[in-house]
Order: sequence, then structure tokens, then C-alpha cells
Amino acid sequence: MDFFKRYLLWLCSFAVAIILVVGYTIVFAPPQDFPSDSIVVIVRGASVSEISEQLSDAKVIKYPSILNLILQISGTSSRVQSGAYLFKMPQNLLAVAYRLITGDYKLPPIRITFPEGVTVRDIALKTAEAFPDISAEEFLSYGRQQEGYLFPDTYLFPVSADAKTIISTMRENFNTKIESLSDDVQASGHSLSDIVIIASLVEKEVRTNENKRIVAGILWTRLERGMPLQVDAVFGYIFNRDTYSPSFEDLKVDSPYNTYIHIGLPPGPISNPGLESIQAALHPTKTNYLYYLTGSDNLMHYARTYAEHMANQTKYLR
Repeated sequence: MDFFKRYLLWLCSFAVAIILVVGYTIVFAPPQDFPSDSIVVIVRGASVSEISEQLSDAKVIKYPSILNLILQISGTSSRVQSGAYLFKMPQNLLAVAYRLITGDYKLPPIRITFPEGVTVRDIALKTAEAFPDISAEEFLSYGRQQEGYLFPDTYLFPVSADAKTIISTMRENFNTKIESLSDDVQASGHSLSDIVIIASLVEKEVRTNENKRIVAGILWTRLERGMPLQVDAVFGYIFNRDTYSPSFEDLKVDSPYNTYIHIGLPPGPISNPGLESIQAALHPTKTNYLYYLTGSDNLMHYARTYAEHMANQTKYLR
């Protein structure tokens, strides 16, 4: 009798084990047609039920209702991370759920380089290309007020990065770079905002460090004398275009950034300058020059008087 009970107990245990294994295979195991090396993009704001259906349609899980139930019961439905997920090999439903709530994307970070002189608009367009979940319009809505303060550099962003994360990271990088120049900023006698504006103009106008410092000196001198800055690069910013050789009509455009008709600095930076241009604005080269131009020979030509400047125009632009 004892033998019979032990046998019956063993048989029941074995049956339960079989049921559990079969149940696991049916419910939690990945589909047989799991698409290895597939990428599924979970959009921001999608509901848990929508995400479950999306993963089911992508053959990552068998039963979307089970995933939905697990996330709801565990109280983690609000913690599902949006972004692109790489499913390199089949995983059971519990592993998929864990990846969703921890943001385990299995994708390398996105490397993106923003060169010196980019505008927020340039950054927005480049970001939208690299991150399908971020639109240029969304980026501009958050970043437009940060023009001049998004430091140009090479960044590694996680695939889950949103517009706010990218903007704050670039701004923090700017703050770090400027912190090392805080004493120079204070000694310059100029506000940081004015320095950044001058640096943004210099960044767009000049290529070499030597000429950046000379042009920065000219711009500061013109400001001190109450002369219009007459910087051509502002027209690229005003009209959102890469080239900015202004026409006579452009020179008349009614914009606070038009440095031909308004005395003083424009209301804000026209680009995001690099460290070299910021240092040029901080440590300009003092000269007697009041005018400059880039000739058709791609060299800078300076003048002390308007007559000399006109002569340079005739000689180097025509």
C-alpha cells in the first residue's frame, strides 16, 4: 500500500511537471518562427496592449494577452521603455517583459557628430535622421532657446534618448567647457551671452584661429564705437540657408538679426560655436582694422578705413 501511494505521488508529481513544461512551452516560450536579429521600435506613448500586439505581430511573443497581463499584474506597465529593441535570438516571454521594463535594448549607442558652427536647426535635422522617434519639429520646440549653448562635439547617445536628453547632454557639455574659462569670462569685462554671440558670428565668418581672433577684435571695436557689425553670416541664419552672400534686398530685411540696419549685437547667437571661437571672443587680437572680407582667393583681407575696404572689394571680390 505504501508502495502504491509513493507510486501515485510520483506519478502525480511527474504529471504536474509535464503540465508545467507543456504550459511553459505553450504560453511563455518564443514562437518557432521567431525572427532572429530583428529590431522592433516601441514608440513613445504606446499603450501596453498596443506594445503586446506589436510584439506578437513581429513574432517575438506568442500571446500578447499574457504579456499584457504580466505587466499589469506586476505593476510595471507604466515603466515600459520606448525605443528600438534588438531581438538577436529567441527569448521567453518573461525575458521579453523584463527587457521592456528595464530598457534593455541590446543595441549599441548611436554615435553622432555635430561640427562647430551648427545651428539648432542643423542639429534637429541630423538628430531626426539618427533617431526615428524624434522629429525635427519636436527637437526645435525644446532646443530653439538653447542656440549657441549646445556644444558641438561627438556624442554617444543611447537608442532610447529623446530630444530633451540630447539637448540637456549638449548643454551640460557646454557648461563643462565654459567652467574652465570662468576666470577669463570675468576678466573680459563682457557677459557670457555677449561672448557667445560674438563667438557664433566668428565661427560662421572665419576659418583659422589667427583670423578668428583678429575678426573678434574688429567686432568688439565696432561695438565700442557704435558702428554696425555688418556681418554677412547673419543672413544664413535669418533665411535658414547654408549660403549667406547677401543681396542688396537681403541687406534691407527687417530682422533683429540684420547687423546692417541694427546697431549692436543681434538678440542671440546665430550658431553653436566651438571652443576655439569662444576663446577668440575672449582673447581677441587688437589691431587698427575696422573692416574685413574673405576674398575669392579664400584669404582674409583687412582694412583700417572704408576706402581701403572698398579697394579690397574691388581687388579681391571682382
